[in-house]
Amino acid sequence: MMPRLWPMVRKEFVQMRRDRLTAGIMFGIPVIQLLLFGYAIQTDVRNIPTVVLDESRTPASRDIIAAFQNTGNFRIVKHVNGRPELDAAIARGDAQAAIVVPEDYPRDLARHRTATVQVIVDASDPLASQAALAAAAGVAQARNLAMLAAEARRTTLPVEVRIRPRYNPGLRNPVYTVPGLVAVILTLTMVVIMSMAIARERERGTLEQLIVTPITRTELMLGKIAPYIGVGLFQMTAVLLLGRFVFDVPLTGSVVTLYAIALLFIVASLAFGLFISTLVRNQQQAMQVSFFYILPNILLSGFMFPRQAMPVFFQWISLALPITHFLKVLRGILLKGVGLEALWRETAILAGFSVLLIALAVRRFHKTLD
Repeated sequence: MMPRLWPMVRKEFVQMRRDRLTAGIMFGIPVIQLLLFGYAIQTDVRNIPTVVLDESRTPASRDIIAAFQNTGNFRIVKHVNGRPELDAAIARGDAQAAIVVPEDYPRDLARHRTATVQVIVDASDPLASQAALAAAAGVAQARNLAMLAAEARRTTLPVEVRIRPRYNPGLRNPVYTVPGLVAVILTLTMVVIMSMAIARERERGTLEQLIVTPITRTELMLGKIAPYIGVGLFQMTAVLLLGRFVFDVPLTGSVVTLYAIALLFIVASLAFGLFISTLVRNQQQAMQVSFFYILPNILLSGFMFPRQAMPVFFQWISLALPITHFLKVLRGILLKGVGLEALWRETAILAGFSVLLIALAVRRFHKTLD
């Protein structure tokens, strides 16, 4: 029965064994997906970085702060001395929540008035902010039940937690997702297109013509990248305009600063795609490796799931991805209106990625020619 079938099947297995890159990706991607979805992807956000402004500095104020910390949702990273320092910490992204205990908090409790505590939440990340909002409401409810049980004659609520979401008070998903889509679309298109550059030249037989020209390796790499920088900036402009006029996504910061930092990210993405192109032999392999790289970018960068909900190991891995830092830039400028004074670290990291990846692509191209 079909005597020529089994030789064909055997031939395909032999071919699969020879193409080690494709075989590795086919067997490696399911394992990586399982690890990422099983360990790294968590929607239960805990340990939200939080700053505290304790204007009372009394045992009562320390007690309510401890109640927030004991929920496991708030991780106190700093005690600040005033509103400007608190605002700066949230704007820079050093904290995603703030607890403010006013000076008259213990006095109101003692006089059986409703004492207020303010919780400020960075709502540019809806998942993290919803966890903080729910935890804050839970602290108020638990504290009120305990105090009312101890004071049966009391008719007013002992504690009121006033929650103030910032940057996205309506918790609208487009405000969160559209800036992230800018980074994801640029990563997807720039890496995939550029990863096929050298492989396409090799398949067409034009790579040898480039080799014998007097152009240097660095000039060749930069010449490959340059035309697509404009493509990337055009894509970014299109997404931002659609986000602004269709989804009402704000643009509160400097457009010039945004595009200047975006240029570094685009160059880094193109350079990485070019580096992939020097590793593979054909466009099919280039496509496979590109998607192998894009998967952790989408899952670990903070585009879909909050980074602080991930295990520390995966948070460190995400720092090695340029998109993680660019997402912070996008949301910082578009939603918070911050500038280079708050984003200088991310800008320096993206510049370092650009230089490093171009250098790696040039070096690898030289090795391939040898």
